[in-house]
Amino acid sequence: MNGTRQHVLILGGTTEGRGLAEALAGDPAAWRVTSSLAGRVAAPRLPPGDVRTGGFGGTEGLARWLREHAVDALVDATHPFAGTMSAHAAAAAAAAGVPLLGLRRPGWTPVPGDRWHPVDSAAGAAALLPALGGRVFLTTGRTDLAAFAGDAARWFLVRSVDPPEPPYPPRTEVVLDRGPFTYDGERALMTRHRVDVLVTKDSGGAATAPKLAVARDLGLPVVVVRRPPAPPGVPAVPDVAGALEWLRGGDQAG
Repeated sequence: MNGTRQHVLILGGTTEGRGLAEALAGDPAAWRVTSSLAGRVAAPRLPPGDVRTGGFGGTEGLARWLREHAVDALVDATHPFAGTMSAHAAAAAAAAGVPLLGLRRPGWTPVPGDRWHPVDSAAGAAALLPALGGRVFLTTGRTDLAAFAGDAARWFLVRSVDPPEPPYPPRTEVVLDRGPFTYDGERALMTRHRVDVLVTKDSGGAATAPKLAVARDLGLPVVVVRRPPAPPGVPAVPDVAGALEWLRGGDQAG
């Protein structure tokens, strides 16, 4: 993608999406960048360039937007668990004839000392808890709380950027916070609340990883919800540098 100024649409909201927008905005003669945010966070950190908020109206709506706004490349930098949006992006890009790249931070991997219990869903995590502990640090995000709402036997510490809405467990304490988090801060939080089991999604990245190190050092079990599969046939890179290489002349045909 060389020569004239290129319009890149970033499906963002992640650290990687903001980083790519910042890199492209630094060269306005070459790139026009638009970032699309889902609108689930009340006060998101806005990237540079044009920003739109909210859904497109499914696959057809996104394909229409790509055509109407003369998008030259689509980068799916959504959260690793935004499976529906990634599927829509793949179908829309194919329909509109726009090259698509997945920008996916690598997932976490266990190391010696970890006591991980992988599951495929929040419901699977909820089913494991009776055998693991009674004081749960639940960091799967507010959209998955309903899976745990029927558990009155356990106490839950729920961390979220915005206040969660019901349903959620009856014995719940909410802490509103946004990463990145530190090891010392996570250890203080978990020991103060006498947490004996951690539940998390395999989001990857450094911003929320310290809780895993704390759980390891405290000998706590960790229930890890696996990522949904990425759309088949979509090229992917793990970082902003890889996305820039692809945009500047990599294999956009995938």
